[in-house]
Amino acid sequence: MTPVLSAQATQAARNVVLLAYAGMNLLDLAGPMQVLATTNRLQGREVYRLHVASAEGGAVTTSAGLPVLTQSLPAPDALLLAGGLHTLISPGGSAGEVFSIDPALVAWIREAAPLAQRVCSVCTGAFHLAEAGVLDGLRVTTHWESAHELQQRYPMLEVDGEPIYIRQGRIWTSAGVTAGIDLTLALVEQDLGHAAAIATARQLVMFVKRPGGQSQFSTPLAAQATGAGRFAELHAWIAGNLEADLRVENLARQANMSPRTFARLYVAETGRTPARTVELMRLEAARRALEETRLPLKRIASQSGYGEEQNLRRVFLRQLGVSPGQYRERFAAS
Repeated sequence: MTPVLSAQATQAARNVVLLAYAGMNLLDLAGPMQVLATTNRLQGREVYRLHVASAEGGAVTTSAGLPVLTQSLPAPDALLLAGGLHTLISPGGSAGEVFSIDPALVAWIREAAPLAQRVCSVCTGAFHLAEAGVLDGLRVTTHWESAHELQQRYPMLEVDGEPIYIRQGRIWTSAGVTAGIDLTLALVEQDLGHAAAIATARQLVMFVKRPGGQSQFSTPLAAQATGAGRFAELHAWIAGNLEADLRVENLARQANMSPRTFARLYVAETGRTPARTVELMRLEAARRALEETRLPLKRIASQSGYGEEQNLRRVFLRQLGVSPGQYRERFAAS
């Protein structure tokens, strides 16, 4: 196989390998790559030497149907001879509904990851890192829709499906699609400082450089999305009664269970507490109202169960890092 990394790699340039495979999300690859390429341009030098690599090289067709030209993966020992592997990025996505592990990528990650200064995943790229054993014992994230599956498949991980990205030492994992851009901006900030990261974000016309602890903007509950499980009817009832008193005792009564039994079974099935479900449903309802209507904030606060407008403001600042008004300005349909 032809090595990805040039033997002329200089110490100043950071070698970055972005993995590719058939059916991957185009933006999972293009987003981080554009951030790094834009940083190179703004810095007036090659800060990052970018390499897109797949198991066999050649054209790899993404889930969007656009082929990406790749190089073949380098032999892990060649990385040391070519200036070292600074950052490894594992994108995610799949052409169909089911994400499939690429055994060749996993085998390469298992050998190459220990040589990298940083190892990162975007979206379901975390599955490749987890299969290679890179994430064992770590707190990680992925796309909200795949968080439960990642936790079930790899119980040695602590999967948190809410943050945009999580850093655990040299290991970084991010949520779905555009969150890979947020993660890569954080990598730039780590390497070059806050001013460089903000300059890149501004050049990319980013609304805000979101911190990793911020919740994913699109966080509908998996229970609502799938409509499956023993609590599907309860979820529908909660969504239609957000202004009601939704304490555990009342939810348990609606589910025809004792509070203790309800709380235990609910956490076991959904992976979150009933209170957290109510919190997320109310936030989701408020977000949708801000995006799709011109209702005043006071009415949105009441309809989504927050009561007062100041409560709505506090929740948005805590969960999303922006006020309800700022959120509406950025995401309203018209």
